[in-house]
Amino acid sequence: MSVANTHFGANRIKEMLSNCHSIFFIGIGGINMSSLAHATLLDGKRVGGSDRARSALTERLSEAGAEVFYSHDEANLRSYDALVYTVAISEDNPEYLAAIRDGKPCISRADYMGYLMSDYRRRIGISGMHGKSTCTSMCALTLMRAGADPTVMSGAVLSEMDGAYRIGAKENFLFEACEYMDSFLDFNPNIAVVLNIEMDHVDYFHSMEQIKHSYRSFASITGEGGRVIANGDDENVIEALEEIAPEVIYFGINSKSADIRADNISSQGGRYAFDIVAYGDKLCRVHMSVSGYHNIYNSLATAAVALECGLSDKEIKNGLEAFGGAARRMEYKGKQNGARVYDDYAHHPTEIRATLEGAKQTVEKGGRLFCVFQSHTYSRTAALLDEFAEALSVADRAIICDIYAARETNTLGITPELFASKIEGATACHGFSEPAEILKRELREGDVAIIMGAGDVWHVLEHLELKK
Repeated sequence: MSVANTHFGANRIKEMLSNCHSIFFIGIGGINMSSLAHATLLDGKRVGGSDRARSALTERLSEAGAEVFYSHDEANLRSYDALVYTVAISEDNPEYLAAIRDGKPCISRADYMGYLMSDYRRRIGISGMHGKSTCTSMCALTLMRAGADPTVMSGAVLSEMDGAYRIGAKENFLFEACEYMDSFLDFNPNIAVVLNIEMDHVDYFHSMEQIKHSYRSFASITGEGGRVIANGDDENVIEALEEIAPEVIYFGINSKSADIRADNISSQGGRYAFDIVAYGDKLCRVHMSVSGYHNIYNSLATAAVALECGLSDKEIKNGLEAFGGAARRMEYKGKQNGARVYDDYAHHPTEIRATLEGAKQTVEKGGRLFCVFQSHTYSRTAALLDEFAEALSVADRAIICDIYAARETNTLGITPELFASKIEGATACHGFSEPAEILKRELREGDVAIIMGAGDVWHVLEHLELKK
């Protein structure tokens, strides 16, 4: 079982850390934890941490001066004053137990990030069940190209930042606001973006009403003078924010009453062009560099954020058109047998369908769309199995890998074979070489293949013979 979030708040954490000169991070190799550790280093504190394996993120921290351990041992913690942990750790983690025993301040990742952002004038939180990392990256690039020098903490690597985070000026703090275990309720946004609301994280959220309540609470954190930017085409979003509706800036495609909307939409090869209309006036026409209808919504949300930050129509257009995608978001990896191969993070049925439908528009005439999919957690797979099957049926060929357990054990009897049986023509596979062999055997020129999932399915790419 995972450890719960703390809810100390920025002022109390400031007091707790007033005499602390060193901080230890459990799970320091995580994409978000590594950014917090790096920000803490730049704040002048000594930083250490532990993780299970060496990675590019841990190497980067070591080079910056952090002490990184590749095992969890209470001895690692002895010379540190305070602890920051991710809720993904188990209750019997030896470093966590040692910190509790020794009376050292223990702060959850979300609570600590809420404390770090409190000194920034404009704090922009991107929330939603899907699209958070892409939209955060899109906002980051738009602000960066406009010279706004944002501090960014995202869940995906953006090549223009050379990572998933950057430390900028104290004006704009842009961050991905994760809803799992209500982590986003410990943040301090004064601009809260809600992209969409659906059922997910079923090991924590037990009903749609619980999810709506959580998002309503997140949007309410902005307080007096704050801004809420939300998807006006999403009924769950509208219902969740109904009580604060007069304060909401809505964006949308179908809603003619949306404050920020897309008009005159056209498509070529899966990439969309559209007019952005803001408060009744045409702002600019955007020709996107990334595919997928869902990215129109990300663009509208980004435009709304950019307007709140004082960017011009030209700066908004330049930023949106320059965005080429974030790592593992339909990231082109090369060709196998002449077929284009992509890596993608989608792990919820809605994300999968949106990604596959966008990809299908790029398949050449006579070509086929392959999807090698690894589902993330047994609980999500079991709860949404039929929805997964329906979404993956968009592909011409679905290859189902072992479920990525993450924090769970398989008490639900979910197997790749059961999963594949729900999809016509699908194949169940084990390991990483097996699905790679299928691709090497079956792909041909004109096809498109996507390696998809939020776990470690990207290892399949290592078994292919990719050519640029």
